[in-house]
Amino acid sequence: MKNKYPGKFITLEGTEGAGKSTNLKFIESWLAEQGIDVVVTREPGGTPISEAVREILLDKRYGEMTPETELLLMFAARNQHLQEKIIPALEAGKWVVSDRFTDASYAYQGAARGLPYGRILEIEQWVQQGFFPNLTFVFDLSIEEGMKRVKARGEADRFEEEQQDFFEKVRSAYLNRAKQAPQRYEVIDAGQPLVRVQEQVEQKLKQLCLAAGKKVVA
Repeated sequence: MKNKYPGKFITLEGTEGAGKSTNLKFIESWLAEQGIDVVVTREPGGTPISEAVREILLDKRYGEMTPETELLLMFAARNQHLQEKIIPALEAGKWVVSDRFTDASYAYQGAARGLPYGRILEIEQWVQQGFFPNLTFVFDLSIEEGMKRVKARGEADRFEEEQQDFFEKVRSAYLNRAKQAPQRYEVIDAGQPLVRVQEQVEQKLKQLCLAAGKKVVA
């Protein structure tokens, strides 16, 4: 079962510094110009409970957190996010755009932390019941460039302090998942000039709108 709701669900994925936040704002603005009611959110987070879990997950004081605990906290936050915010919005016909979703768990807790994909899949099926995004953008960027951007932003969180090898595994996982389901993923070279990145984003959004029976305003 994919997204059976009237609204559409779009997610943004990528390694640190790939420009998800910038493009999230662009997508929100573009969809609003089309007359679409948009809900913007993030993971982990999106609801009061999920945001509280986010604080724990990103806090550098908890460096001893096990991969299993990290994964379970991610899905605990995700379950609340889905039930309280994402699904009600989709049921109301709104389009939801999220900075990260379950692909991140396969990339970070699976590929990078070394947890079995089968275990992640079990929890995913329990929490999501076959629910998937309609479209996932993967913003792909070299790890070196991404780390430069992160450092320029200021103090790093618990994830951003990981080493290059960790993020290389994350990047490879995203690209591999995109190859396995090209109908859902759109991989974009985030090293291009921003205008080119957003041209590609817009083109894919137009396709999704037309497939949903919505007219596109030039």
